Amino acid sequence: MFAKAAALTLLTLASAHALADDQCAVTVDSTDSMTFDTKAIEVPKSCPSFKVTLTHSGTLPKAVMGHNWVLSKDADAQGIVSDGMAANLDKDYIKEGDERVLAHTKVIGAGETDSVSFDVSRLVAGQSYVFFCSFPGHISMMKGTVTLKD
Repeated sequence: MFAKAAALTLLTLASAHALADDQCAVTVDSTDSMTFDTKAIEVPKSCPSFKVTLTHSGTLPKAVMGHNWVLSKDADAQGIVSDGMAANLDKDYIKEGDERVLAHTKVIGAGETDSVSFDVSRLVAGQSYVFFCSFPGHISMMKGTVTLKD
């Protein structure tokens, strides 16, 4: 009887952990049409870290239609993109050591995937955050909001 109860408890804990993992992660798809498949991401405050997996469902290579996923405060986004242009593709269009960047994936092309995890405690309630693609010219169409939720 004890073994059965212990197994049930472990199963319940595993299910709760899986549910927490689902709430602490998201997959965002990017396309050859310069779009993300979502415009808003809610990050639960209860998550110790949050994982974003970026996919590219298009057919074009990263040198032509590459995309990344970058997280920053809304006010910092345009400056990150401007400074990132000088960094070029080999640096994922992110200026080295740019402290305004809270998290980012590498630039990916057709059929590729990359992931990034970030510490949720770095987000502040009430602050306006965005995610965007820093590939030159893409931010105008590839941008969304990130909200910290209770």
